[in-house]
Amino acid sequence: MKQQNGKLSITGMLMLAIILVLSACGGTSNNGGGANNGGSKPAATDQTKENEQGTEKEADAPAAPESDLKPYVLKVVYEGPPQPDEKKVEAAMNKLLTEKINATIDLMPIDWGAWDDKMNLMIASREPVDVLFTAAWNGYAKNVAKGAYLEIGDLINEHGKGILETLDPAFLEGSKIKGKNYGISTNKELAAVGGIVYRKDIADELGLDMSKVKTAEDLDAIYKVVKEKKPDMTPLYTTAALFTSHFFAETDFLGDSTIPGAIIKSTDDTTVRLEQDLDIYKRYLKVARDFYVKGYVNSDAATTQLASGDAYKAGNIFSTVESLKPGKAAEVANAAGLSGKLDQIEMTGKTVSTAETAGAMLAISSTSKDPARAMMFINLLHTDKDLVNLINFGIEGDHYTRKGEMISATPNAQQYAPGVAWELGNQFLNYVWDSEDPDKWEKFREFNRNAKSSPALGFVFDSADVKSEVGAIANVDKQYKKALETGSVDIDKVMPEYMAALKAAGVDKIIKAKQEQFDAFLAAKK
Repeated sequence: MKQQNGKLSITGMLMLAIILVLSACGGTSNNGGGANNGGSKPAATDQTKENEQGTEKEADAPAAPESDLKPYVLKVVYEGPPQPDEKKVEAAMNKLLTEKINATIDLMPIDWGAWDDKMNLMIASREPVDVLFTAAWNGYAKNVAKGAYLEIGDLINEHGKGILETLDPAFLEGSKIKGKNYGISTNKELAAVGGIVYRKDIADELGLDMSKVKTAEDLDAIYKVVKEKKPDMTPLYTTAALFTSHFFAETDFLGDSTIPGAIIKSTDDTTVRLEQDLDIYKRYLKVARDFYVKGYVNSDAATTQLASGDAYKAGNIFSTVESLKPGKAAEVANAAGLSGKLDQIEMTGKTVSTAETAGAMLAISSTSKDPARAMMFINLLHTDKDLVNLINFGIEGDHYTRKGEMISATPNAQQYAPGVAWELGNQFLNYVWDSEDPDKWEKFREFNRNAKSSPALGFVFDSADVKSEVGAIANVDKQYKKALETGSVDIDKVMPEYMAALKAAGVDKIIKAKQEQFDAFLAAKK
């Protein structure tokens, strides 16, 4: 508490104590998001209707009185490469956070390749942290079933009013599990398109006509030339699935892509099937294997922990498979120090599913010692322009210079270039790099319009009743899935083993449970 001038009498001190106690009694007594928290859909106010595709408006985020909050260290865990200037940025963030919510920050990024193992260990060991990144493709529903995240109905109503004012209600509605929210979505694009990001400068140098690339198979001719002319360059780099990725194969896993059972979201078919039985999956497995055998794919694809952004920085990769949006190539380029050298090609239709509404979220850990403060922090990431640009881009004058809403890299920019703005807060408050389109955020809004909606939009599978089977499947997938989907192993030899292991682990029970819950969801909509 700040020091006051002068001295209070004993009587005055007693009166002050009584006032503070009475004031505290008037507040909420449930900061932990307990079982009785509501998860109702926020009303679509005039503001949310007007800004349904995202907002650049800074909502009012009044600081809580300092006397009401004890100092607290927020531990924030997200997926991304640790940065050399992380401590310097933390110090700058602490100045803002101390003033607004009397908190300081401990940023705990985990590099892409190590994320799954470290996150699973963190959750299993019940490590005390406050805010965790999660997503539909990253075990969201599975970790909800484990009790890893708090249900946040009361918390968002009490401490997240700025989120409710600025975030399209579709994000919160689409990421619910049994009517309850366990994460706050990043305010970003709602649609998804699969494609590639590639080195445009190299393509121009080699005379490659990238306009001919319409399908995954069309890349064969491109990669053949790259391999011949640039033998030290990897034509296609990956650390996980290639064309079988949900955004490329247009599969909807009904809320969590780590749990088997999917539909094709670009069709109206509502039959839940095992992904490995889908024709499109089989097609893309063959393409991945063909490219791997030809030496187009990095040989350590099934084991590497080197993030694609770091591989781009090294200058020895030509392309990556990506979930695209307006300006995706420019974002990757800026993070990798390749400004103006990358471009992108859209290769699928534009769709929207629960995987997009829950495609990047911040959850409050059930091990948090102060869930209310965690929600206050997430609320600030959605409303405080200074804070969200600090965590995403670093310090003005150090890591970038700014003219209006446009920013330019300084010589020190690569000391803080996490490249994970899509994970954190309200993207519509972010500055735009000078190498990007000045109309980037308006194009995001346009991108979100007229996408094909999945029949399962808004549905998230609750895996609580098949928790043991889901756990067994995770072990099977760890042994086979990545190796197959990167093309690293012989399909004809390994796939039968994989399928047998899935059956033995109880995959049919999971598919049946998914179908039953999905059918009930569809019936309720009629």
